[in-house]
Amino acid sequence: MRFIDDLAGAIYDVFKFIIWSIGYLIAGAIIVGVSMYLIVWIVGVFYK
Repeated sequence: MRFIDDLAGAIYDVFKFIIWSIGYLIAGAIIVGVSMYLIVWIVGVFYK
């Protein structure tokens, strides 16, 4: 039973790491993308 417990814990840790990584990647893309879009939009408004 100890081996199955350890295996389940390892699988859980791997999936948790993958989900955290995807979450941080999406959050970073949203933060960078929205701020860059706003900067381009503001520059486009003032320099037309």
